[in-house]
Order: sequence, then structure tokens, then C-alpha cells
Amino acid sequence: MAGTDIRDRAGEGRRPEPRGSASAPPGPRTAIVVWAVTRSLLLLLVFKLVTLPGPDVTSDISVIYQRWYGVLLTGAFPLDDVSWQYPPLAALAVLSPALLPFLDYASAFFLLAFAADAVVLVLLITVGRRPGRRLSGAWVWIAGVALLGPTAYARYDLMVTAVAVAALLTAARHPATAGALTAVGALLKVWPALLLAGFAPGRPTRRAWAAATAAALLATAAFAVTMPGALAFLTFQRDRGTEVESLGSLVFHVARHTGWDGQVLLNYGSVEFLGPYVSVVSRIALVLTCLALGWILLWRLRARTWTSATVADAAFTAVLLFTVTSRVISPQYMAWLIGIAAVCMTTRSTCQRLPALLVVVATGVTLLEFPVWFAHVVASDALGITLIAVRNGLLVAATLLACRGLWRTAVHGQRASAAA
Repeated sequence: MAGTDIRDRAGEGRRPEPRGSASAPPGPRTAIVVWAVTRSLLLLLVFKLVTLPGPDVTSDISVIYQRWYGVLLTGAFPLDDVSWQYPPLAALAVLSPALLPFLDYASAFFLLAFAADAVVLVLLITVGRRPGRRLSGAWVWIAGVALLGPTAYARYDLMVTAVAVAALLTAARHPATAGALTAVGALLKVWPALLLAGFAPGRPTRRAWAAATAAALLATAAFAVTMPGALAFLTFQRDRGTEVESLGSLVFHVARHTGWDGQVLLNYGSVEFLGPYVSVVSRIALVLTCLALGWILLWRLRARTWTSATVADAAFTAVLLFTVTSRVISPQYMAWLIGIAAVCMTTRSTCQRLPALLVVVATGVTLLEFPVWFAHVVASDALGITLIAVRNGLLVAATLLACRGLWRTAVHGQRASAAA
């Protein structure tokens, strides 16, 4: 296409790294062993054979998810529960433990999350062993999910991330399949719709977007006809406050020490600030999200160079922007970023190496702020404020670096190494 440079720079002027190279990550066998060890520990944690300090992260599964499960089995969505804030296909994730009827609900869910984790690892290793690709992505996934701790298996976000990873890894060869998978992911938890931002102009974009639109419309229509309340989630979040772990929450963490007359309450399924000026900060967050989407659109219009890494790099940047500007940054959101960062790191031409590393570090801090020292976060004491400031500071830094790298490589045509 005129004006658009679409090329894979993975092998330009470079030779494949020899086995045993100091710059190459350990091989797949080592990766599988480390994954097995770390995931065994995660299973011990969610099955409560080993415990961490802080609140029980598995209660959402054994209480909230299981309650939704009972309602969904009747053929309707939980319309009387405002904590149900998910697109219609989320019902399949909540109902998935029915696949293992010989286990109790929570045990079945944990094992299915473990299976989704394994699927992602297999995908990343398979792709990472191809010529011009790297196993670094598998290591980012291994480390990131381990650092997130038991929360990774105690929410359905790992299942959504598996779909998103599959979509990104098929994007280059099968854009229509990637588009359909993106629609499935978006109907599970909205954010995978951002994966469509980075498809190259022309046929790849047309095929991916057409497949995504068709799949989304068909699935939504099917749920709307067969299950009442399929779209109720669109209005269930309008009265939310500002979550205590979000970027905007830092205003109120500090304000509590200067006489701010507000509260910290469980609201819409998360611990949020409620009171004076919360609505103002929430509106500012919404404005920032709109500006972020505007930046993505501007980048899309200005971009001229596409490489094998651009789809994943753009998706990573878009999800970072969406996460940082949101009035809610729940710990499980880190699974999204880890999954997409891992895909970026499978490609030699990615411009997201440093942002990916910052996200991995931020995930480790997230484990400390939830669940280990969550009481300090809720209390807005010095330790709690420090943890939130450090974690969110790392995410902001990763976002700014990701935006700069993506702009320089796609708009100005710089090599990834120069952009970094």
C-alpha cells in the first residue's frame, strides 16, 4: 500500500542467536520446569495449603462467582446484583466449572485457570521457537503470573488473557481468526477490543475488523435472545467511586491525612473511596481515558511503518493507557498486561522491552499491596501510600515509554533498538 511500509524486520542484518548465547534465555525445558514449580506454589496457595498474609483472595470464587453460577444456571443474568459488571460471554467463564462436575465449584475453577495458564505457556513456547522469534515471552509470562500470586487463579482474567494471547499470536498469518478471537475476548471482558488497534492498514485491518464485528454481533444477539439482561452490565458501573488502588486514589489517600471527609467502603465488588470530590476525580479519569483513546487514534492515522511486532506493541500500549487512566486498577488487571507483554517479547523487533520489564516489576509490587499489605492500603498509612505510589508510578512510566517507543517505530520509522 502506498505510504505504508509493512515489513518484518526480525531478521534484517542479523543472524540467529546461537544456542547457548549469553543473550538468549534458557531453553523450553527449563521454562517448563520453572513454570511447573511456580504454578505448584500457586495451586498450594489457592487451595490454602500455604497461605499469605492479608485477605482471602479466593473468596470471590467461593462466594460471588458461585452465587452467579447458581443464577446463570436458571438461564438469566444476575440482574439484581450490581457487582455483575461483565459482558455476556463472561457467563461461560463463570459456568466453566461445570466441565468438572466431580469437583466442588472453587476447586474446578482453580484447575481451569491453571489449564488456561498452561495453554498460554504452550503458545508462547511454540511461537518462541520459530525462526526470528524469542523465548523471552514465555519467561515474562512465567515470572509475571508467579509474581501476581494467588489472585491469578482466583479471577477469570487469566482465561480472558489466554484468548487475547491467542488472538495476537495468530494476527500475522490469520487476521480474520485473530479478529474473531478478539471479539470473543471483548465479550468476556471488554478490554481485548483494544487489540484491534495495531493491525496493518488495508486487507489485514479489513479482515480482522470484519471478523470481530461479525462474531461480536452474532454472539451478543444470541445471548440477548436467550438470556435476559445480557447488556445490563453497561449501566451497572455508572455510580462507582474511585478504587483505592487506582492512580486517582492517591489524591484521597493523601487527603485523608488533611481532614478529607470521605469513606472507604466495599462498593461494586471492590474497595473504593466514596465522598466529597470523588465524582470529580472519577470524571477526570474518564477524560484521561478519552484522551488516551484519542492518542491511539492519532497514532493510527500517523503510523506508516508496520513490523511483525506492531500489532502486539500497539495492543500493549493501548491496554496500558486504558489501565492507567481507569478509576479502577484491580490486581488481576496485571494479568492482561503480563500476557500482552509476553507476546511482545516473542518478537525481536519489539519496542516494548523496557515497558514489559517495568510491568513485571509492578506486578511484584501488586502482590505486596494485595493481598499481603492490603490493610495498610485501606488504612492509607505510609506503607500503603508508598506501595500504591510505586506500583502506579511504574505503570505510568511503562505507559509513557510504550507510547514513545510505538510512536518512534511506527510513525518515524526508527528501529526498535534506536527507539529504546
